[in-house]
Amino acid sequence: MSKDEIAARLNAVRARIASAANRAGRDPGEIRILAVTKAHGKDAVLAGLGAGLTQFGENFAQEALAKIGAVGSGATWHFIGRLQSNKTRLVAEHFDWVHTAIRERIVLRLATQRPADAPPLNACIQVRMQADDARPALPPEGVAELAELIRAQPRLKLRGLMGMPMPGAPREAYSGLRSLFDRLNQAGMDLDTLSMGMTADLETAVECGATLVRVGTALFGPRPQR
Repeated sequence: MSKDEIAARLNAVRARIASAANRAGRDPGEIRILAVTKAHGKDAVLAGLGAGLTQFGENFAQEALAKIGAVGSGATWHFIGRLQSNKTRLVAEHFDWVHTAIRERIVLRLATQRPADAPPLNACIQVRMQADDARPALPPEGVAELAELIRAQPRLKLRGLMGMPMPGAPREAYSGLRSLFDRLNQAGMDLDTLSMGMTADLETAVECGATLVRVGTALFGPRPQR
């Protein structure tokens, strides 16, 4: 896909965000777009950069390394996939953000493995948005404790929360995560990032307070088959 094609798709995504933000009485400029390049090659990233995108999300650390090397310093990289212990060093050394902190052991490994000459790794805690969701995520009642642990690590910087609702999730799932975000800030956490919403549900996410939406298909088309 060419730079011009991605630019046209980006304009359409921005229009969707602006419309949803206006309905909620929000400033569209408060919402950032994270371009999800999972399974797309480095050419897609380079075209995205040419179209004005700067924030890129990857689910697999090993797959991302070639793209990160090809792009150089022009992009900010977010790890948004399930984080296993044997991949923490790759994330700590090569990414700018991690969205999927859910366990103490992983947090401590990231903190230890983050290079001393790099800025602190920006971290979001992945929160379970619905009680019946069996996918890995931290239940809301466990978030404050992990947040304090992250805040205590000099090589990490707590930035916010990330949620991934189940298909067809009710609006209450989104507003519940926003409420948790607000409660943590009232407790002095100083969070600035609420990462929720993807191509299919970004309007609901924006209306409920998302500050970052993770968009792949709407920008790059369907992911290539592996």
